[in-house]
Amino acid sequence: MFFAEEYFRFFDVWNAIEMGLYFIIVGYYFLLFAYFLSMRWRISRKLFWFFLSILFLCLAAGRVFFIVYYFFLPELEGQISNIELISLFMMYYRLATFFTWMGIACLMGVLGVLLFPPDSHLEQKSSEKKTEGIKEFLKDNIKYLNYLFRIGLIVSPIIIGILALSLPDNVFMDPDLPVKYNYDIDLILFTFGSWSYPIGRFVLNLVLLPLFMPIIPIIFLYLAFKTFGVLRKSYALNAIGFFLYYAGRISQGLFEAIGWAHVSAIASPLLILLSLLIIVIANNYEQLK
Repeated sequence: MFFAEEYFRFFDVWNAIEMGLYFIIVGYYFLLFAYFLSMRWRISRKLFWFFLSILFLCLAAGRVFFIVYYFFLPELEGQISNIELISLFMMYYRLATFFTWMGIACLMGVLGVLLFPPDSHLEQKSSEKKTEGIKEFLKDNIKYLNYLFRIGLIVSPIIIGILALSLPDNVFMDPDLPVKYNYDIDLILFTFGSWSYPIGRFVLNLVLLPLFMPIIPIIFLYLAFKTFGVLRKSYALNAIGFFLYYAGRISQGLFEAIGWAHVSAIASPLLILLSLLIIVIANNYEQLK
């Protein structure tokens, strides 16, 4: 048979269900990108909507590369050399990681818009004399300082994404790949007791990523407590949506680590789909001001 024997030798029904759900997620990413870009940013020209639209485009690109990495590349075993196959694995993983960090850069752009709006200013009574030193400088240059902080927030994840493209294989390779494909490489591992993990992946996935990811839902929660009415509902739902999205991403690795691969194949993508639905509802209350 075309699918069973020639192309999908290591593919079972759970893989098919998981891949199908992630293809649906990619479709929703593209729909959200088109909606926020054409219906929100095009009309309002607010950077919030621009960053939010590009976020979903980056997530779609990253997820496509992960789909190829997890579902299609293993089927090339025996058809090309192990060295070529390992090179493909690393190329697709690097690209998937790069676009993931580009998405985080867009999230930092959203954060910058929320925390450092360019038109914010420090209040000052006209009858008072201008203060000296730092306070006067801040009052006179607050708009430019806000731009500087926003640029700094965006540039940091971009630099990390570029590093992901350039890190050597021995600090970034999945430790299962050399064993499975008999590939000779001396991995540089971070070891804690009996547990070890490639040091590059450890820093990116278990140190830097947890530092960036919780910021956005926490800020949305903070803004929900500080606002009222429609905006409060919008901020609160955005927080819930992003928390669920991160839960979906984290649960995949957790379920696989404890041996619940079948649960991971269904629960994780469904959590991500639910989070996207909540984010859409949250951003349809009204345009954020």
